Amino acid sequence: MTDTAAGPLAGIRILDLTWVLAGPYAAMILCDLGAEVVKVERPPHGDVARTTGPFVNNESMYFQSVNRGKRSISINLRSTEGRDLFLRLVDRADVVMENFTPGVMDKLGIGPHALLERNPRLIFASTSGFGQTGPWRDKPALDIIVQGMGGVMSITGYPGEAPARPGTSIGDICGGLYTAIGILAALRERDQSGQGQSVDISMLDCQIAILENAVARYFSTGQEPGPLGTRHPSATPFQAFPTADGWMVVALSWGVDSQWELFCAELGLPELVGDERFDTSFKRTENHAELEPMLFAATRRQSTNHWVSALAQYGIPIGPLNTIGQAVQQEQIVAREMITTVQHPVAGDVTMAASPLKLSRTPGRVYGYAPAFGQDTAAVLDEWLGIDEAETESLAEAGIVQTEGGPDIAAYLKA
Repeated sequence: MTDTAAGPLAGIRILDLTWVLAGPYAAMILCDLGAEVVKVERPPHGDVARTTGPFVNNESMYFQSVNRGKRSISINLRSTEGRDLFLRLVDRADVVMENFTPGVMDKLGIGPHALLERNPRLIFASTSGFGQTGPWRDKPALDIIVQGMGGVMSITGYPGEAPARPGTSIGDICGGLYTAIGILAALRERDQSGQGQSVDISMLDCQIAILENAVARYFSTGQEPGPLGTRHPSATPFQAFPTADGWMVVALSWGVDSQWELFCAELGLPELVGDERFDTSFKRTENHAELEPMLFAATRRQSTNHWVSALAQYGIPIGPLNTIGQAVQQEQIVAREMITTVQHPVAGDVTMAASPLKLSRTPGRVYGYAPAFGQDTAAVLDEWLGIDEAETESLAEAGIVQTEGGPDIAAYLKA
């Protein structure tokens, strides 16, 4: 059994029926905090993320990145016996998580009403594209769909160019983050009331929730926000700047006028300080088209390291615009132990991002590699339900559970 003693969620048992990204990401956060997360996978192949590259020795590194530290069991929930076995596990669980299209769990007889009636202390968390209510509840949705429908893609990229998708799956990730928050809130409330409840997270809702400035601007001005590249809609300079050997990012603080003067002086543009077009952040934003070419011409004269060193001494927020390879090797990232390596029995060293949850006594941490398909079926049935190995073998022979297998990645890649 995974050691969860150090985590703040030690003792919390989670049945995780989620797959691909949004749900597994939420469950991973809870696992990093010490919860026992049992990933319930569908036979015969399990989570489709197992077939998502890149691969090392036919092991999906994508799957590893969002399922580390969990356990895996496989139960045929479409069979009466499999459903009954799952219900027995629910009796001993604190949380059930799922991210199927709304209604799927009810059709299987294991929806929120049925499970909460059976276990009134249960937290039942659903993550879906559009939520459990509303006219679109039955529609399927993936990351890019909710990014597009939520407006995020309309403000990403550069003016006059085609819409752009952010470089990370922000639709899924935000849905996962809010799911984890909802579960934690429900667990806290249960401590007071003794009652469980359902958590309904819509990925589209989450996209609207993170629009902050864009929504505020739309309702206060009546104007439709659009893409601005790396710029900020109401502060300047607050963007990426080209240098002699790459790019840097600069963000002058609001209300600190001296930073603009120091910035101009260091760039060799003292004449801009007295220019009425640029004497406030608001005016600089309004007149950005005139200002940017002058700033770009100046920043291109020196290297990124030169500017970072020169401007940082004045307290101006500045940093290099890093590639992923550069970002993960920064001394601050190393000092904060944000990259970790776990030993996988097949893939060997698996390096991934660590938990950013730095609690002083019980920090989040990576408890191990992602499980092989069904590897913990026998152990979990024994620990949770007292089902011995012989009975588990009988259940496997009857097709109710599966203790090993999963997709044939070698054949999948060859095909």
